[in-house]
Amino acid sequence: MGAEVTVLSQSLKKMEDGLKLGADHYYATSDPATFEQLGGTFDLIINTVSASIDISAYLQLLTLDGSLVNVGAPAEPLPVNVFSLIMGRRRFAGSAIGGIRETQEMLNFCAEHGLGAEIEVIPASKINEAYERVLASDVRYRFVIDASTIG
Repeated sequence: MGAEVTVLSQSLKKMEDGLKLGADHYYATSDPATFEQLGGTFDLIINTVSASIDISAYLQLLTLDGSLVNVGAPAEPLPVNVFSLIMGRRRFAGSAIGGIRETQEMLNFCAEHGLGAEIEVIPASKINEAYERVLASDVRYRFVIDASTIG
């Protein structure tokens, strides 16, 4: 779509994958220099993380009128320093999965552009094991449960 894409990840473990999947840049957020170097540079950040992170630090990465959209759902509330929003006219928003129409539009877009997903298919009998792996951050990148194995 013409966007310049940057991956912000806790570590550099997935850097090769991120660049292979189309990212232009990749940075580790565990390195404090990342936040200094990238301050005020992003128009949009899509946060897919379901863990508690310092949202205010990420808001500082946005340009004037930039937006941070949270699609991950951490169990704990995310405190926000309101000055991070006010001083840069920044927005902090959330979004859940769309309805059937939006999902179909996304699938059509992916089909038209040859986009796919990195998944691991598991039988329904392994769902508890998969959940433990999610908790241990041992998933690359999404599980798909094979419903034909139920029963």
